[in-house]
Amino acid sequence: MDKRERIILAAVEVFRENGIEKTKISDIVKKAQIAQGTFYLYFPSKLSVMPAIAEKMAARMEEAIRQSIKAEQQWTIQLQQMINAVFTVTAEYRDVSTLVYSGLSATEHVREWEEIYKPLYKTVASFIEEWERAGKTRKTDPNRTAKLVIGLAESAAEQVYLFNSFDAEEENRQKEAALEFIIHALQP
Repeated sequence: MDKRERIILAAVEVFRENGIEKTKISDIVKKAQIAQGTFYLYFPSKLSVMPAIAEKMAARMEEAIRQSIKAEQQWTIQLQQMINAVFTVTAEYRDVSTLVYSGLSATEHVREWEEIYKPLYKTVASFIEEWERAGKTRKTDPNRTAKLVIGLAESAAEQVYLFNSFDAEEENRQKEAALEFIIHALQP
């Protein structure tokens, strides 16, 4: 594991333990077992680590979507697999998500969000294009639709994992509601 990766993982742990406000760079470097100057080679401030954490989360979500979708399945099943993948990754990062969102929105780094999510959106757009070509869904702007699909799925997952105490039944209802909504939006 390279030093940048160690810094990111250490930052996640320390942010979880202390919160963003109480975390000092010295806490992160101690956890990462690197020199303080090494931190500054990669990141100018503790908040500048946030986009790197968000990048990890988005890459993990894209990977989960790619791995979960089976090409031979019908589009509604693929969409369900996509939503399930978003829920899974949101659950994995539940305690970090709020930190990242608040950390990014509190800084100039919020502008990087679109760039961070671009590969994820591109992957989802490619599935939407396939569905459209096969005549399974109506014609849309796949890139814009991908952003809406991910936005809705993430928001639905966050409502289950971040804002309420976890309830498996609520999780299933939320997944079903997101799926039904998106299917109705995309049907020809």
